[in-house]
Amino acid sequence: MGISHEIIDGIAEVVVDYPPVNAIPVRGWFELAEVITELGNNPETRVVILRAEGRGFNAGVDIKEMQDTEGFDALLGANRGCWESFKAVYECKVPVITAVHGYCMGGGIGLAGNSDIIIAAKGTKFALPEVDRGALGAATHLARLVPPLKMRAMVLTCEPATAEELHAWGSVYAVVEPEDLAKNARELAQTFTKKIPRVVRAAKECLNNIDPVDVNRSYRFEQGFTFELNLAGVADEARDAFVEKRDPKADKK
Repeated sequence: MGISHEIIDGIAEVVVDYPPVNAIPVRGWFELAEVITELGNNPETRVVILRAEGRGFNAGVDIKEMQDTEGFDALLGANRGCWESFKAVYECKVPVITAVHGYCMGGGIGLAGNSDIIIAAKGTKFALPEVDRGALGAATHLARLVPPLKMRAMVLTCEPATAEELHAWGSVYAVVEPEDLAKNARELAQTFTKKIPRVVRAAKECLNNIDPVDVNRSYRFEQGFTFELNLAGVADEARDAFVEKRDPKADKK
């Protein structure tokens, strides 16, 4: 359980496994950032595959951990850890292929949205339920996956989009059978073992530097609203409602 990785013939594979739903705890976000950064800095690495075991790719942060922790340490840790891990994916010196299955929610959108190539299992749902959890964040990354007005609708309603929709929009590279996901990701990764490493690393750096949006700064700006909502008390009520499996008190201002 946790974060594991290995490098075989230049292909680094990072696997997330936090049963039952892959809601990553604070320490997991920081560990994920460290692993991806180290792999990207390794001259033997040609490409990184990021995938997960279990029911779905990622359910975001561990809200139960937040509500079970006194004070704000877990909230602060989760926000910083997400920022670090999203940044690590984006700034990884080699291409990052994210293989997504089941669902990709919250923090999962940040990881997938900052990767270079996404392969998804059929029927995978992408969603950003932050508004229903009393938070904001990763709209920056969702904007890299769906059209502008679809992004706004998804943020405000918390409704999902499917892998098939994202494939039609061009943000998902391929949609495959769930049982073929890891194999297809590895086959795609093989193409980078046949390219000149310095050229690929230069291409990754070049692409990052011509991006129209500074994703690191944009996401950090979003997080400021999460802290504001938390200080107002409404975020805590939304998280309590989620943990207690009830509707939040809608009269909170």
